[in-house]
Amino acid sequence: MLLSTEDRLFRARTVLARTGAAPDDLLPASIAESWTRCLAAGLDPDNPPPLQTVGETTLREARQRRDLLRRLALCEMDNLYHQIAGTNFMIAFAAADGMLLDTITDPSFSDTAAATSIRPGTLWTETNCGTNALGTVAQTGKAIMVHGAEHFFARHGSLTCMAAPVFDAEGALAGVLDASSDCRSRQTHTRALVSMAATQIENGLFRECHRTDVLIALHSRAEYLHTLSAGLLALDPGGMILAANSQARALLHGLPTTRGRRLEELFSSRFEDLLTASRNNETLRLQDRVGSVFAARLENVRVIRPVAMPAQPPPPKPGFVADDPAVAAAVSRVEAAARRKLPILLRGETGTGKEQLARHAHQASGRRGAFVPVNCAALPESLAEAEMFGHSEGAFTGARRQGAAGLVLEADGGTLFLDEIGEMKLPLQAMMLRLLDDWTVRPVGGGKQRRADVLLLSATNVDLTDAIAAGRFRADLFYRLNTVEVTLPPLRERDDFAAIARHLLHSIAPDWQIDDAAIAALRHQAWTGNIRELHSTLTRLTLGGPPNRIDAEAVGGSVAVAHEPTVAHPLREMLHERIRAVHHQTMGNISETARRLSVSRNTVYRALSKLS
Repeated sequence: MLLSTEDRLFRARTVLARTGAAPDDLLPASIAESWTRCLAAGLDPDNPPPLQTVGETTLREARQRRDLLRRLALCEMDNLYHQIAGTNFMIAFAAADGMLLDTITDPSFSDTAAATSIRPGTLWTETNCGTNALGTVAQTGKAIMVHGAEHFFARHGSLTCMAAPVFDAEGALAGVLDASSDCRSRQTHTRALVSMAATQIENGLFRECHRTDVLIALHSRAEYLHTLSAGLLALDPGGMILAANSQARALLHGLPTTRGRRLEELFSSRFEDLLTASRNNETLRLQDRVGSVFAARLENVRVIRPVAMPAQPPPPKPGFVADDPAVAAAVSRVEAAARRKLPILLRGETGTGKEQLARHAHQASGRRGAFVPVNCAALPESLAEAEMFGHSEGAFTGARRQGAAGLVLEADGGTLFLDEIGEMKLPLQAMMLRLLDDWTVRPVGGGKQRRADVLLLSATNVDLTDAIAAGRFRADLFYRLNTVEVTLPPLRERDDFAAIARHLLHSIAPDWQIDDAAIAALRHQAWTGNIRELHSTLTRLTLGGPPNRIDAEAVGGSVAVAHEPTVAHPLREMLHERIRAVHHQTMGNISETARRLSVSRNTVYRALSKLS
C-alpha cells in the first residue's frame, strides 16, 4: 500500500526519535541530507538550542556592507509581498551566512508565535536552527521548500518555508530570499514566485556590476530574450569574458564561460563581427562550438564602439534620471515587459514619476500607436463606460452626433495608461475585466464591435490589497493588471538626488546652476510630494535675477516657506525614534510597525535607514 506524504513523514520522525538516524527512504533527498547534517552537527531534535541573535550595531554594519543587494532585495520583496499578500505569509531576506536582514509580514501572520522568532538580526543557520528553508539554502546554495514536520526541530513544524539562493555577479552566494507561512497555506506557486524574485535580484546585481561592460543576452528562443530565463554574458572591450550569470552557464553547459576566456572559444562568430552586426539593434544568431544555436542581443555596445564608426541609433533612454539601482532595475523590468506587451502595474507615492516611466515603457515597446493617459479618478461615473469604450450616435443625452471611438480604441496599436487605478469605480472595473478577456470593444448604444491591440499600463499610489479587503477593488482585476509590477521609491530614499535636481533645473532654466551646498540643503527635506514637489521648489528658486545660481542661502529661504506645513526637523527625529522603538518592540516586523503607527512601510524604511 502506498503511504501518503503525511504518513511517510510521521514514520520518518518516529525513526528519527527511536534511532537517531534520518531515513532516506521516507524523506525527499534534500530533507534527508539536511537531517543527516543536523545529526552530524550534534543537534538533538527534541532539544533545540536558543535562537542566536546579533546586536543592532552588528546588524547595521551587515546591512551597510550589502547596501546595493538590500536595495534590490527590498524592491523585489515589496513586489512579492503584493503578489501573495493576504495569504498569511512573511517575506524575509538573509545574508549568505544566514543572518536575517529584512522582513515584510502579512498582518494575518504577524501575530503568530513563529513570526516573533523570524526577525532581523536572528541567525537561521542549519547548524543552529536545524532543517529550515533559509538556513538549508545558505548551506547548499539550492532552492528548497520545507513543509511542516520536515523541519528538524518540532518547534518549527507549524511552518511551510520556501527559499531560493541569490548569487552575485561572480557566482558566489550573496543572500537568500524566503517566504514562510503556516503549514496550512502550502502553495507551490509561491515557490516559483520566490525563485523568480531571486533571479530578478541576481540580474540586477549582474547588470549593476557590469553597467559599463558589453552584455550579451542569449536564449534558444528569441521571444525569451527579455525574460528571466535569458543568459547574460559580460565582456570587456576586447571580447574577453568577465562573467556569466547562472542562466548563461546552464545554456552553455560544458563550454568555457569562466573569466578570462575569449568569446570565440564559445561561439563561431568573431566579437568584432557581433559589434558591427549589432548596430541596428536587431536580434542576432549565435552558434556555439558544439552546434547549438541561440538568439542574442548586445547591450551597452555604445560604451566601447570607436568614435569613428557610424553612429548606431541608440536604444530609447528614459526622459528622467534613473541612476538609483532600484529605479534602474525598475526601468529595465518595465522595458522588457513592454516589449512583450505584458500588463504592467506601477506603484509609488504621488510625484515619484509613474507617468514618466509609463511613457518610457511606451517608447521602449516600439509601438507605433498613441500613448493615451486616463485619469481614473476624474472619469465621471455616469459617462465612464462611454468615455472608455466609445458610443454610437444618440446613445445618451449629450452624446456626440457622430458618436465616439472611446479611449481604448484611441490607444489601438499603442499604449493605454490607467492612472489612479485605485479610484476606478466598481462598475467600470467589471467592464475592464470583460475587456481584458478578449480585447473586444463594445460601444455604448450598439454599433460595430472592434478588437483593440493595446499595451496596458496602470498606476496607483494606494494599497490595492487594502482596497480589495475593503471591497473597493476587484481582486480578479488586480491579478490581471499586475502581471509585472514595479515600485518606484520616494525621492527621499533615492541615491541619485543630486542628478535629479540638476536634471530638473536644466529643464526649468537651462542657464542656471546649483552648487553642492544647495543640493545638500535640499536633500534633507521631507519631499512628501517627491519629484513633483522638488520641481516646484526649483522653479521658485529660479524666479530671481542674476547671477543665475542657486546656493545654500537661497535654498534656506525658499524651503523654509515651502515646508512650513510639514513636520520640523526635530519632530521628524522624534517620529523616527518612535518608529525605531516600535520596530524593536515588534522584533523587526516592518508591516506591524507601520500598522501600529499608521504610517507607510516606506516611512519605516526611511527611519531605519537613518541608523546607517
